[in-house]
Amino acid sequence: MAETIKLAPKTLKPLRTVDERLMSYNVEMAEVTGGTFWKEYTPGQIDGTETFPPIKNLVEDMRNLMQVYPPIDLYDEKLRELTRQLGPAWVRVSGTWATKTYYDFDGTGVTPPGYQNRLTKEQWIGVLDFCKAVGAKLLISVANCNGLHKAEEPWNPSEAEKIFSLSRDYGVPIDAAEFMNEPNMLGPSGGPDGYTVEQFARDQDAFFAWVRANYPECLCVGPCNTGNTGMGPQDDSVVGRGMGDLLGNVASCEDLMAGTKEKLDVYSYHYYNGCSERLASLIPASHWDVSRATDEDYLDVAARCVRDNLAARDRFCPGGQMWVTESGDAGGGGDTWASTYLDVFRTLNELAEFATLTDGVIFHNTLASSDYGFLAREVFDPRPNYFAVLLWNRLMGQTVYDSGEPLRKGARVFCHSRKDGKEGKVYMILNNSTTDPTTVELPVDAVRYTLSADSLRAPVMKLNGRELTLTGETGLPDLSGEAQPAGTLTLAPATITFLVV
Repeated sequence: MAETIKLAPKTLKPLRTVDERLMSYNVEMAEVTGGTFWKEYTPGQIDGTETFPPIKNLVEDMRNLMQVYPPIDLYDEKLRELTRQLGPAWVRVSGTWATKTYYDFDGTGVTPPGYQNRLTKEQWIGVLDFCKAVGAKLLISVANCNGLHKAEEPWNPSEAEKIFSLSRDYGVPIDAAEFMNEPNMLGPSGGPDGYTVEQFARDQDAFFAWVRANYPECLCVGPCNTGNTGMGPQDDSVVGRGMGDLLGNVASCEDLMAGTKEKLDVYSYHYYNGCSERLASLIPASHWDVSRATDEDYLDVAARCVRDNLAARDRFCPGGQMWVTESGDAGGGGDTWASTYLDVFRTLNELAEFATLTDGVIFHNTLASSDYGFLAREVFDPRPNYFAVLLWNRLMGQTVYDSGEPLRKGARVFCHSRKDGKEGKVYMILNNSTTDPTTVELPVDAVRYTLSADSLRAPVMKLNGRELTLTGETGLPDLSGEAQPAGTLTLAPATITFLVV
């Protein structure tokens, strides 16, 4: 059914002010050192003409789901320029790979027993130079594996001191730190053999106490779990949290934090809408079919995850920000449509719903790796999500308003202040109906920015009918809006419109 929206920008009530770095991103440690990451989908899988073959056993089939990639070139000027355009952000260097990485800053060329990976001094300086070049703040997690200590032995700072002191001495200090990536999976997340929640609590306390004693400006962020809610399309009785369902030994946020004494500066969790097509045959309850990727219940997962984590934030980090330190359409490297226009609805809806409910930062996974990256790996060509968040950052200011419209299919309406600081407001309207137009009654003149595509799974998005592709190597396309006079405006199905009034 078609919807009608009546905008009233002069009467809206402010809800909150949100962080200027709300939209941030991950550069995985596996990218920095080079290593194993999710295999890219084929062109046929991306456009929906080729199905992903089912798998029977995660451990046995994992080698077919992953591939080895060389280190990312963080000095690439195209990567840097396109990242700079996104504006102020946090960059997170973490992942399960980071938990098992040895910092070979002396250049021995050796990976000691108990570690899986090796980070060189030159590679880490590349991260620091990148953060400096693009104006990003830096969040990391540290080594916590068999190579550093046994489960029954307390964590020690011998490795952490290397990376913290090098960063400080180089002039790009570490601004925030999580102890360990996704500790709710304990051993499978890289922790020492036999690791327990009690030992995790002991060691996170030790790490945060060490940080506060030696690097007091660094924020202590945690527990970096995979959420307290089901994310799949079935009812709440289904766990639906992706990889944890397969690997077992999953601890809740409450389990992880129960024995801790050191307080959090920031509460963090991970959010994915479900599991990717790679894993769908093993955990079908956690996978959303592509036909539902604009449905209300699919888009509502983002807000559900925020609400389900608010109580934990209030308990373990009262008054603090909430950070989603990994976010994307699906755990397991993203769905086949992650690099297409279809995922833009989820991405922009997540930013808007999160800002409506709380203040904090969302780290998109990733900047330039796998199918869910803002930029394509190695060539760094922008995907639709890149241009979507670029527009968000250029238009949507930090003051969030109650839009006055209930969220519903065809009329998911959000409102912020103007990013340019001028008087007025910016509406973002998702017409997530794929069949019906939406009518907007616009009381004042506006500037309109409408996103669309030739098909939902198109790799190229349009702005006011113009294709969004680079001009030359790094030149951005025309991102200007069009004058929209007051009156009645019709929004076509499957479009997203920003109205600056």
